[in-house]
Amino acid sequence: MSAWYTALIGAVAAERVAELGVARANLRWSLRRGGSVIDSGHYGAMVVLHTGLLAGCLLETGLAHRPFVPALGVPMLALAAAAQGLRWWCIGTLGRQWNTRVVVVPGLSRVTRGPYRWLRHPNYVAVAVEGAALPLAHSAWLTALAFTAANAAVLAVRVRCEDAALTALTDPA
Repeated sequence: MSAWYTALIGAVAAERVAELGVARANLRWSLRRGGSVIDSGHYGAMVVLHTGLLAGCLLETGLAHRPFVPALGVPMLALAAAAQGLRWWCIGTLGRQWNTRVVVVPGLSRVTRGPYRWLRHPNYVAVAVEGAALPLAHSAWLTALAFTAANAAVLAVRVRCEDAALTALTDPA
């Protein structure tokens, strides 16, 4: 495993910690405004899954001696970077309404600008792309497959939970 890949995974982990800080601040803001957390029991699985993605990237590349193959790795790095861009576009567009948890604040409108103009759940497109691209950047195909399969199962629950919560929001004027 290369040092640059370890540093990349470390940078992604640091980005996730930054996301959690934003989510905590947004949760406090939401709760002060009467918001409620909608929990369908999937949040712990999401945390384990996303932590497992990063650990799997490092473990598989190290233990299975996965090589960096430029013809695969370079396009996957570009996709992973694009996924990060989409993720932060989603976070910026939702502003205080963005969270890692499903939170409904009474009286707020559903966001329909930015990437939400075209997709109902664009952040999950970013998650799916990153979950395949980040491991494949260093040929960790088992991690990419495992994450993709597990993510599909978790997202099936998460999207239903979010869709139900979105019905509580008002349509934008």
